[in-house]
Amino acid sequence: MAVFFKEGELYRIAAEMERSGLAFYSEVARQAKDESTKAVYAYLITSEKRHLRKFNSLFSHSAKSSNPESYKGEYRNYLAALLKDRVFSSSALARSRASKSSVRTALDTGIKAEKDSILFYAGLLDLVPEDNRTAIGMILAEEKRHLQRLMDYKYKSGCFK
Repeated sequence: MAVFFKEGELYRIAAEMERSGLAFYSEVARQAKDESTKAVYAYLITSEKRHLRKFNSLFSHSAKSSNPESYKGEYRNYLAALLKDRVFSSSALARSRASKSSVRTALDTGIKAEKDSILFYAGLLDLVPEDNRTAIGMILAEEKRHLQRLMDYKYKSGCFK
């Protein structure tokens, strides 16, 4: 007998990932001393807010039907593997880590979080209905730009030394 999972669960998880990123970037921006650091994080904050709204919208409009699994527990195991080592398990943890971070540590944490998001959203593309893949693909592309922006800033700020 096939086990089913609900598409909306994926969007709820994605929204929580965006909330955590937003909490982290907001705290880092609040503590930032120079304008270039504030500008990088302001850009990320704006993007995370947009992503959060999109995932909340996708969740509220998600199909009430379920999707079959190839074997019992496939969906649960897949999500567990993707989420097991993610940077933030909650917004509170994200804020806490940001409050204790140096510029370099915050950049490294942000880079890891963006990589986690990229991996999760790339996997999400295979699990959502085709009509939602464009939205997920656009968010995925933006997460890649976030990663590049953080990497560029890390290089320019001398934190690669």
